[in-house]
Amino acid sequence: MHLQLDKAALVLAELGAPILIAKVNADKFTRLARKYEIDGFPTLKIFMHGVPTDYFGPRKAELLVQYLKKFVASDVAILKSDSDIINFVEAAGTDFPIYVGFGVDESMISNLAIKYKKKAWFSVAKDFSEDVMVLYDFDKVPALASFHPNYNEHSIFYGPFEDQFLEAFIKQNLFPLVLPINRETLKLLKDDDRKVVLTIVEDEEDEKSKELIKLLKAAASANRDLVFGYVGFKQWEEFSESFEITKRTKLPKMVVWDGNEEYFSVIGSESIDEHDQGSQITRFLEGYREGSVIQKQISGQSFMGYINSLIGMRLIYIIVFMVAVIMLLQTINKEEPLRVGTRDTNDGGSSSTSPAESKEVHRSGDKED
Repeated sequence: MHLQLDKAALVLAELGAPILIAKVNADKFTRLARKYEIDGFPTLKIFMHGVPTDYFGPRKAELLVQYLKKFVASDVAILKSDSDIINFVEAAGTDFPIYVGFGVDESMISNLAIKYKKKAWFSVAKDFSEDVMVLYDFDKVPALASFHPNYNEHSIFYGPFEDQFLEAFIKQNLFPLVLPINRETLKLLKDDDRKVVLTIVEDEEDEKSKELIKLLKAAASANRDLVFGYVGFKQWEEFSESFEITKRTKLPKMVVWDGNEEYFSVIGSESIDEHDQGSQITRFLEGYREGSVIQKQISGQSFMGYINSLIGMRLIYIIVFMVAVIMLLQTINKEEPLRVGTRDTNDGGSSSTSPAESKEVHRSGDKED
């Protein structure tokens, strides 16, 4: 890993707004390690304007450079032609979702672009042709388009262009419709307070699983107040076992996970048969929203435990990324620093709260279908 960081450092130091990479021996500078709550190695942090942020991006030199470039990019890129738009989307790469406003004033999204700068690319197109409208599949303006290059997904928002609706669209499209749960993507969930509709399959590479994922995408598009994800028992057995999954469990199985210690099984939907899976998914969601659930505790690590388990313990360096002094001239004061921790289970005041939040527990005297 040190070689990759050294390679990236040479490139990042030559940027117009250079990014500096520093390595700190945590065994020697123990006070500094305690200050920033370092408990595993290597730990990577980004410092922007003195505010530390945990880094979960790629670590290969070329990907690291591309990833970190966005932290010194403009909050909102101004695109003035078709070629500007195409070049922006290509240069953004595949590590972040991309938002392009067509016929949208910069002021409409600037505050949200600052707030979500660490998670997405933002731009507004001032001039574009009908060819671009066809290419990006929108038929009127103003429109805000979101793209997920890694998952070949895009979505269009036509308004209303008020902060609460804009932010809801941006948050909902930070993830693909159905998120593959693995050691990298799990970290993305830590700041999202939505419940996770988790589908556990035997092997996510199996053709039957891929067909099921297509059906889950249709359900996800109609239930954006929930995050949909899937994991293969073969790909991540330890994580799957936290939801009472064993080699004898009939899969696929769906649960609703709160992202921390609890999850819900829906009565009568313990597993999914091979036939008419779309209807079974619909019944599962209806049962959850009606509160026909059994509340359970995960049997393995909590969400925080899984995040911590992703940190290796072999190296003894803290890697610190520091944006150069020139970037201090920019202000992103309204941005909240990211923190690693268990997700907040208090959903009070959220309009997306489902009846399952009443945590109705299946009693021994109740009958199961």
